[in-house]
Amino acid sequence: MAGDSHPLAGVAPEPGVSKPDPILVAHHVRRFFGGIRAVDLTHLEIQRRTITSLIGPNGAGKTTLFNVLTGFDRPQDGEWHLNGGPLVGIPSFRIAQRGMVRTFQLTRSLARLTVLDNVMVAAAHPRGETLRGAVLGGWRKVETANEVRARETLGRFGLDRVAADYAGSLSGGQRKLLEMARALMVEPALVMLDEPTAGVNPALTQNLLTHITRLRDDGVTVVFIEHDMDVVQEISDWVICMDRGQVIAEGPPMVVANNRDVIDAYLGSQPGEVRS
Repeated sequence: MAGDSHPLAGVAPEPGVSKPDPILVAHHVRRFFGGIRAVDLTHLEIQRRTITSLIGPNGAGKTTLFNVLTGFDRPQDGEWHLNGGPLVGIPSFRIAQRGMVRTFQLTRSLARLTVLDNVMVAAAHPRGETLRGAVLGGWRKVETANEVRARETLGRFGLDRVAADYAGSLSGGQRKLLEMARALMVEPALVMLDEPTAGVNPALTQNLLTHITRLRDDGVTVVFIEHDMDVVQEISDWVICMDRGQVIAEGPPMVVANNRDVIDAYLGSQPGEVRS
């Protein structure tokens, strides 16, 4: 996504900058653990239908911010909205139903369920699971439709051949793919990926990046935590850098990679070689 038609063309590369069409907006979000400031966010907007990378050194607050925004943790202060609707105090499964889902750095597959069942349990709108639906047999139609969609989703990620295997038997890379497949079953508008390429071999990393790019091309907004700036440079439309709980820089990948505050946060890494 390049050129003047890019949705972020002309947006100033500065922390907290407003976006033309934000899907997620957060104000004054603060999360402290004792005296430790994990997240101290003044303002943040995520542009719709783009890939935004969230970078920063270890302990910068990236995963804590993910946890707060997706309902897995509660901040001391702040508010945030998805498509204009407030999410404060809403449990994680309700936030997922509203269209924002996340994966985890350490995959959370249901090891004793099959790969297919792992995806089916995430299916959105289980309307057949009601007394009336059971009496009228509606659950069978819903279950059949969910299975068809689950198998199609597994096929998209190359997991259809292991659909009957237990999730616990998958490799680390396959579990990353399974988490992405499960997330898509919720029919999300926004997917938040926590280090999707961590511990994955280079070949599978490229596979994952292809799927992430395809999500954006299909109209899904993607935010992902990443440490490898080669990956960030390859697929990101926008980059946000955190340090000590705060956003210290944001902008196009090359602009952020050469930002002095970002370089200093990574303890003297050279421009373009940010690592953590």
